[in-house]
Amino acid sequence: MIAQADYQKMTPEKYLEWESKQEFRHEYVDGEILAMTGASIPHNNIAINFCIALMPHLRQKGCQVNMSDVKVRESKNSRYFYPDLVITCNADDLKSRDFIEHPTVIIEILSPSTEKYDRGDKFKYYRQFSSLQQYVLVDSESKYVEIFERGEGKMWLYSAYSEGESITLSSIEFDFPIEILYEGVSFETEEQQ
Repeated sequence: MIAQADYQKMTPEKYLEWESKQEFRHEYVDGEILAMTGASIPHNNIAINFCIALMPHLRQKGCQVNMSDVKVRESKNSRYFYPDLVITCNADDLKSRDFIEHPTVIIEILSPSTEKYDRGDKFKYYRQFSSLQQYVLVDSESKYVEIFERGEGKMWLYSAYSEGESITLSSIEFDFPIEILYEGVSFETEEQQ
């Protein structure tokens, strides 16, 4: 989740130095610092479920998945992000200790406070990664997943999945039922209980 904060503009180098000393995570876009806020329990459970489902498959393919504490760097414009999950199969990324530079799949779990940013500007920035094959948006308030897949030129193909359907991540040759992501996730609010 993103929270706008009152930070002075920084160079990428200054950001990396400053960020390493911070208690909480901050994304960096064009000199601006964006504070990351905490996630809801459903958001967290969906991320864990997704990671658990992916791990055995990715090990066999020589790929890895990282969760929200791993930075993704878009080096052309010196932008740094913390996606909810990122999958890479790049040999340099697999050895990296600082950040991922060649993501294959980026997954964001939507919340009411981040949905507009994740669908808009963040997707615009993520499209700058030439290695990115799929951008996945997972709803945290209903069983609904959207996938944008790189097509020819600047084209991105769109697929949506809902309850009872099987999700396909073609870039890593992985199919799974949507219910896996939402196992143990409650959509009830305290007011409804």
